Amino acid sequence: MGCPMRSASLRSAVTLCLTLSVLAHAAPPPLPAEHLTVQPLPPRSPHWVYVFDEAFANEIDARVHLFDGDSYRRLGQIDAGFTPSFNLSPDGATTVVATTYFARGSRGTRTDVVEFTDNITLATTGEIVLPTKRAETAPSLFNIAYSADGHFLYVAYVTPAASFGVLDPAHGRVLGEIDTAGCVLVIPWGPNRVSSICESGRLLTVTLDAQGRETARALSEPFFDPDRDPVFVQGIPTTRGYAFLSFLGEVHEVDLSGTQPAFAQPWSLVSPAEQGQWRPGADQVGAVHRALGRLYVPMHQGGEGTHKDGGTEIWVFDMAGHRRLARWSMPAAGLSRVLAVQVSQDPAPILFAATNAADVAVFDALSGKLRHVEKHLGQTPWMMLNP
Repeated sequence: MGCPMRSASLRSAVTLCLTLSVLAHAAPPPLPAEHLTVQPLPPRSPHWVYVFDEAFANEIDARVHLFDGDSYRRLGQIDAGFTPSFNLSPDGATTVVATTYFARGSRGTRTDVVEFTDNITLATTGEIVLPTKRAETAPSLFNIAYSADGHFLYVAYVTPAASFGVLDPAHGRVLGEIDTAGCVLVIPWGPNRVSSICESGRLLTVTLDAQGRETARALSEPFFDPDRDPVFVQGIPTTRGYAFLSFLGEVHEVDLSGTQPAFAQPWSLVSPAEQGQWRPGADQVGAVHRALGRLYVPMHQGGEGTHKDGGTEIWVFDMAGHRRLARWSMPAAGLSRVLAVQVSQDPAPILFAATNAADVAVFDALSGKLRHVEKHLGQTPWMMLNP
């Protein structure tokens, strides 16, 4: 009786050994170790847009998202810290972010820093530590800005005393600080001039030498009335300077192509019948296609105090003729209020419109046809830049 059981056990053991032997010999070789790599971005497209996300619900974690307006792909993002400012270098090769970090996340020792990001790899390539006084304010081209030739980088300071820092981006140094006597922001023009907006409606312009030291300053005549109709500080680049829109809808064009600012006669976005009813409102309140001379503005119906409400329509203007060309309804396109606009500068331009629902819409900038809506591109997309 015992022999058959022993034979069966032996057969089972032999079978198991043979099976394990076959499996051992059939096992594939181990996979090679994986290594993290950086995939460079494709060649830059005129339809890319850098979308600044303030991340208002968690402000220590702001971002800059890179989005392709042709493929509708999110190409990458740049971490931006606490209430940052950002801009692009004149050649578009670098994104610069001025931001703040605290040693314990939202508290502790404060460090203000300018960070440089390569726009091919989106890798950080350097930084410059600042005095702890950079302006933490609404998004604007004029919180941090390069000189026209890229030699200097300017950073707005507020303590609340107003001044700006002059930086050498090539060598990673702070060169100095210029007091601006209560005038704020850094509006760059030419290789060595910086203007700041004053509460009197004037521009203070400082001229620098090759080492970033002040050699002259001048105060312009008022170009707007801050008591009657203040301007949005989010100036819009034009072919010869910037356009500033007022709360009531006047366009103030500032020519910075000479040796001193020149101001054109203001013109209105609204007709006499529309005054007091329609007005501009947004965080980034306009965009200009410079070659076509077209101005795009988010407009809404509202009274005093609604200048941040966002646009229910986008109005398109011919800047040379001071006339409206089109009105595009956002509700008709299924969109909520528009808080920021940007337009590409190529011959077949597209218009980006960021909404208060954190969607970014892509329009044909000539016809107004809606091409795409990218849902939830960040939390609070308040400013966009086109390379």
